Amino acid sequence: MLLGILVVLCFIPTADVTENKILVAQRPLLIVANKTATLVCNYTYNGTGKEFRASLHKGTDSAVEVCFISWNMTKISSNSNKEFNCQGIHDKDKVIFNLWNMNANQTDIYFCKIEAMYPPPYVYNEKSNGTVIHVKETPIQTQEPQSAIPLWIMVAVTGVLAFYSMLITAVFINYWQKSKKSMYHQSDYMNMTPRHPPYQKNKGYPSYAPTRDYTAYRSWQP
Repeated sequence: MLLGILVVLCFIPTADVTENKILVAQRPLLIVANKTATLVCNYTYNGTGKEFRASLHKGTDSAVEVCFISWNMTKISSNSNKEFNCQGIHDKDKVIFNLWNMNANQTDIYFCKIEAMYPPPYVYNEKSNGTVIHVKETPIQTQEPQSAIPLWIMVAVTGVLAFYSMLITAVFINYWQKSKKSMYHQSDYMNMTPRHPPYQKNKGYPSYAPTRDYTAYRSWQP
C-alpha cells in the first residue's frame, strides 16, 4: 500500500517555484524647486523577455501618459507627451525619467509602468505606490523701470521752474500795484465841469456849461 502511494506521488508534476513577474519601487516624494525633476523607477524581473517598454503616468488613475521608452537587444526609442518635457533612459535594472520646465499645475502623483512585450507571455508590473512630484511655483521677480533722466537733473529742472514761476508772479504783482497807483493819480486831474447827460440833449434843457462869446476877442476894426 505504501509503495503504491509513493509511485503515484512520483507522477504528480511539481509547481514552478519561479513566477514570471515585474516589481517596481519608487521614492514617495519629489520636491521640485528649479522646474526640473528626476524620477527613478527601480524594477526586478525574473522572466525571459527580450523587448521591454517603460512609461510614466500622471494622476491617481494613471490617465495621462507623460512619456515612454522602449528597448530591446539592439534598439532604443522614446517619446514624450506634447504637454510635458520628458525623456526616459534605461540603465540595467532601472529606468530614469527626466522632466524639465515643469510648472505648479503639473504637481500630482506619478506612476512607473514596466512591460515585458516579447516573447510571450506579456507581463507588466502591479501598480506601485507612486511618487508625488510637488512643483513649487517660482516667484516672478519684477524690476521697477528705471527713469531715463537722472534724479538730480529732474530736481534741478523743478527748482529752476519754481524760481521762474515765483519771479514772474512777483513782477506781475509789482506791475499791478504800479498800475493801481497810476489810476488813482489820474482821477485827481479829471475835468469836474458838469456835462448834461446824453439822453437830455434833445429835450430842450439848457446846457450846463455856459457858452462863451467869442466876439469879444475879435480885433477891433474901424
